[in-house]
Amino acid sequence: MKPSAFRYALPSTLRDAIDIRARFEDSVILAGGQSLIPTMNFRLANPEVVIDLRKLDELNYVRVADGVVRIGAMARQRVVEQNDEVAAANPLIRETLLNVAHPVIRNRGTVGGSLAHADPSAELPTLLTTMRGAITVCGPSGRRTIAAEDFFEFIFTTAMEPDELLVEAAIPALEPGEGWAFAEFARRHGDYSVAGVAVTLKLGADRRIDRVRLGACGIATTPALLTECERFLTGKSPSPELFAEAGTLARDAVTVSDDSATSKVYRQHVLAGLVARNLTTAMTRTDGA
Repeated sequence: MKPSAFRYALPSTLRDAIDIRARFEDSVILAGGQSLIPTMNFRLANPEVVIDLRKLDELNYVRVADGVVRIGAMARQRVVEQNDEVAAANPLIRETLLNVAHPVIRNRGTVGGSLAHADPSAELPTLLTTMRGAITVCGPSGRRTIAAEDFFEFIFTTAMEPDELLVEAAIPALEPGEGWAFAEFARRHGDYSVAGVAVTLKLGADRRIDRVRLGACGIATTPALLTECERFLTGKSPSPELFAEAGTLARDAVTVSDDSATSKVYRQHVLAGLVARNLTTAMTRTDGA
């Protein structure tokens, strides 16, 4: 199918893009287009104006400084994935991106586009949420920064105002000796997952779990923080039995109902297994392993 007729805008600066967005209430942002274009082709979205950000080089960057990875909204997912400085600062970023669709999609898809789309089954929103990252948006009133766990409000719904654009994602670097893992289960490679889990794990001097971060995709109407599991694990000595128990505890975090793809019970089963497995993988990557 083809999209319905629309007006096309190609701003050359962020300021121009914000002005156009403020002028046209019925407008959409074209970043990578991997979600927007199919939606328009099926006429699920019929905007009056499409604002293409591809000329905004000011939003196309990847920087690592002061313990933070900063990614401009127009940075391509594949570019971030292949950036060795990013992988050295936080290898969870690369591992997560390797699970996003296929390379051809990541070649065009942007980090900002995925975050603004806010699909609760997507990997990048889960990465930002798990890492307690932050998202910077910009509108007519200027810039503001929103914690990732507050940014995603519902399916395809964020805390951005209608006249704001997403401009940057900030992800903390991992601390020395901190382990990490991301894995998901999908029925076909490249599909959205039944469930996916991101983990970081750091041991203290006593070899007990000093800090753990756990997040999941595909199990709720937003990326989910598994805070009950985090509290349960903190301060304990890692073991296969402990990680299996954490997986069982994680089942309660599944809030989506049965759908055409799978049942809630099956999703709970997958989530429990992923939590235990990813905690084990993260443990093997710590200095204390």
